[in-house]
Amino acid sequence: MSKNEDIAALFNQYVMHTYSPSVTLVRGQGCKVWDADGMVYLDFTAGIAVQNVGHAHPRVVQAVSDQMTTLNHCSNLYYTANQALLAQRLVHLSTLEGKCFFCNSGAEANEALIKLARLWGHEEGRYEIIAMRNSFHGRTLATAAATGQSKIQQGFDPMPVGFTFAEFNDLESVRKLVNERTVAVMLEPVQGEGGLLPATTEFMQGLRALCDEKNLLLLCDEVQSGMGRTGHWFAWQQYGVRPDAFSLAKALASGVPMGAIVASAKLADVFQPGRHASTFGGNPLACAAALATIDVIESEKLVERAQEAGQQLRESLMAFVEKYDQLLDVRGAGLMVGLVLDKPAKDLVTKCREMGLLCCMAGEKVVRFLPPLNVRDDELEEALDILDDALDMLYGEEAEEAEAEETPEAEA
Repeated sequence: MSKNEDIAALFNQYVMHTYSPSVTLVRGQGCKVWDADGMVYLDFTAGIAVQNVGHAHPRVVQAVSDQMTTLNHCSNLYYTANQALLAQRLVHLSTLEGKCFFCNSGAEANEALIKLARLWGHEEGRYEIIAMRNSFHGRTLATAAATGQSKIQQGFDPMPVGFTFAEFNDLESVRKLVNERTVAVMLEPVQGEGGLLPATTEFMQGLRALCDEKNLLLLCDEVQSGMGRTGHWFAWQQYGVRPDAFSLAKALASGVPMGAIVASAKLADVFQPGRHASTFGGNPLACAAALATIDVIESEKLVERAQEAGQQLRESLMAFVEKYDQLLDVRGAGLMVGLVLDKPAKDLVTKCREMGLLCCMAGEKVVRFLPPLNVRDDELEEALDILDDALDMLYGEEAEEAEAEETPEAEA
């Protein structure tokens, strides 16, 4: 047996099967990872939009190492400088002029958004949140209940109440759901697990106007799209609107588990001591990683790089769409890119992995590409070459047959 197979056997014996892993990764550097048998891969999954500055960035490694030798945890019973500094950076980057709450994951961050909204509307008896169909907000009971995909909720009945679902990018469907119990509208500016589908500017601006009209909160889930991924620090910034609060996680601390919410001034003091908490949230180690991550994104101009490289990637993928009938569209924003197929995407994802390119699915029929924001041009080209070969192996014969059928008609 190979080392990959040895570890897989041990894993399958002792770890609950909540995922279906493929290979055993043992090392990462920049945009590349190595498996237990020594094979090298271009990582266009990046830990599912976590490694925005690449694997083992030296500035993040140094910050975490230094912090680990001094103070890695002390609980939120005490002040720590890193947490205060990180909150200041996030508030300034967002321009929301409010405050932050720190936790450990995206699900916890979205749970905090939900609790914050309910607490804000409690005295008026308002607690319902309008979420979007095809959304994904997490795996806790509340965030699963807020997710607009029934498969996430199956088997966990009864689900928490207080969530209704509108059609994404359909303002009128949101308006119809507003009632005397409604407290907020919650959405991903770019739906991630739902297939890399961005909100339209008309929809986002319409939501902001509707929330202002009805005195509702606008809550944005930036767990996957935040920290420069879409070519903006936060995806909502591209729409000319400001939410009342938004969530972060994934890339926030470059793989050190961390989540956060950033709230505007009107929500900044809704949580008071005893109303919400997190033992590990905002500890010095995670905050050191997050501060270093922000420094890297700023100094290496990775927000701008995400725009530039994302445009290059989308244009190249569109060339494949024109070539293969099985490919329908390319969508997303920045380096959060989806290739839409007319069939399940699993075979293409598997073939790419076998050939040295890691990508993942978003829903059943979308291949998701999430490379580090500092991916080099030559790495983009190498990934596209691998994808080209994989597409040819899977669909090339069908493309050739279709071309052959069209040729006689064209000549006639």
